[in-house]
Amino acid sequence: MMTSNNFKVKEISKEKIPRWQQYAALVVGKTDLLSLLKYELITFFLANLPGAIGMYLRSKFFPLLLDEVGSNTVFGRGITLRHPHKIKIGENVIIDDNCILDAKGEINSGISIGNSVFIGRNTIIYCKDGDIKIHPQVNIGANCDVYSKCRVEIGKGTMIAAYSYIMSGGRYDYKSGIPLVEQSSYSNGPTIIGEGCWLGAKTVVHDGISIGDRAVIGAGAVVTKNIPTQVVAVGVPAKVKEQVVYS
Repeated sequence: MMTSNNFKVKEISKEKIPRWQQYAALVVGKTDLLSLLKYELITFFLANLPGAIGMYLRSKFFPLLLDEVGSNTVFGRGITLRHPHKIKIGENVIIDDNCILDAKGEINSGISIGNSVFIGRNTIIYCKDGDIKIHPQVNIGANCDVYSKCRVEIGKGTMIAAYSYIMSGGRYDYKSGIPLVEQSSYSNGPTIIGEGCWLGAKTVVHDGISIGDRAVIGAGAVVTKNIPTQVVAVGVPAKVKEQVVYS
C-alpha cells in the first residue's frame, strides 16, 4: 500500500546531482536550466509585487508557468507555485494572497481548478503524487488545506469554510517496525465531495470519504465515514442529524 514516491527534502538530497537540479526537481518539476530560470525570474520579481500593477503583471506572466489559465483570473500577492506546468485554472478564478498551489508528483496529472472558483488567503492545495479537481463555482475559505496522495474532487457550487482540512492520503502503518518518519504515507482511495455542499469552519474530511450532493457538515465536524446526499451531519465523528427537504 505504501510507495517509494516521497518528496521529502532529505530523500531528494541523497541524489548525486547538482543542488540546483535538486531544487528544480522539487519546486519546478523540471530539471532543465531554461525552465528553472523562467520560474525564478517570474516568481522573484512578481510574486510579492504589491498593488494593482503586481496583480496585473501576475495575470500576464504567471500563465507562462502554468499549464492553462482562463481569462479574468486574479492572482493575489505571495502565491507559491510548485510544479506549475501541472496546474490548470479556468476563467474568472480568484486566488487570494499567500495561497500555495503545489502539484508535486512524478506520475500524477496535478491540479485542475474550474471556472469562477474562489480560493481564500493562506489556503494550501497540494499533491503528493495525487490529483485534485475543483469544479466550477467552488468557494474555499481562508486557511484551508486540501491534500491529495490519491485523488480529491470537490463538486460544483460547494462551499468550504475557513480552517477546514480535506485529505486523500496521510495514512501510515503505525504497527510497522519501520519508524513513521521513514515511511511514505498512503491512501485508501479518493475523497469525493459532491455538488452544492456546505462544510462549516474547521471541518476535517478523512481519506477515502464520500460526501453526497447538497450535504451540510457542521462546524468542527470530523468526517470519518461516508455521508449521504441532502443531510446535515455534525460532531466528532460526524453523524447524520437530519434529512434536508428543500422547498
